[in-house]
Amino acid sequence: MAEKLVIVSDMWGVKKGLWITSYLGYLQHYFDITFYDSQQIAAIEPIDDTEKTLNEAFVNGGIATASNHLLEREKTPCHYLAFSTGGTIVWNAAMKGLPIKSFYCISATRIRMETACPSVPFKLLFGKNDAFKPDENWLQKTGTELEAIPNYGHTLYTEDKIIKKVSMEMLKKVTSLQQQKRKVV
Repeated sequence: MAEKLVIVSDMWGVKKGLWITSYLGYLQHYFDITFYDSQQIAAIEPIDDTEKTLNEAFVNGGIATASNHLLEREKTPCHYLAFSTGGTIVWNAAMKGLPIKSFYCISATRIRMETACPSVPFKLLFGKNDAFKPDENWLQKTGTELEAIPNYGHTLYTEDKIIKKVSMEMLKKVTSLQQQKRKVV
């Protein structure tokens, strides 16, 4: 049986998320995938689709609403892959007890403002030029490491090279888990 993977979009959701189909193409044969559009689980219906309006909606209750929806819907430990605001949503849900096997968090916009890290296995990936990337001080205070990819900014997760990198790392994880299970049986 395939491992479950929950994917949580960036703040744009499916409206500007054609890139998400590339991740699905790589991962759908190896994972049982559940996809969440961040706007939908945050119950956000913006009057306009500007970055400023969406960001304000998430900051002013949307992140908390979406995190609570994940907690209500996802009761079994599984793997998470989340992008930008979606990473912040999963991070917050993990801090509230969301059961997580692993969490691949890419360009999470607001974790740099958190004072603690969830006690789940996670990997942070950012573009080296991402203005929302946690600084060295935050990394030291939280005892956290991140991978910063040179020559990329905030939306690195939409680039083919990064999509392939992340997908291959996820596939390596699941095939390793499957091999471990076979050895145990």
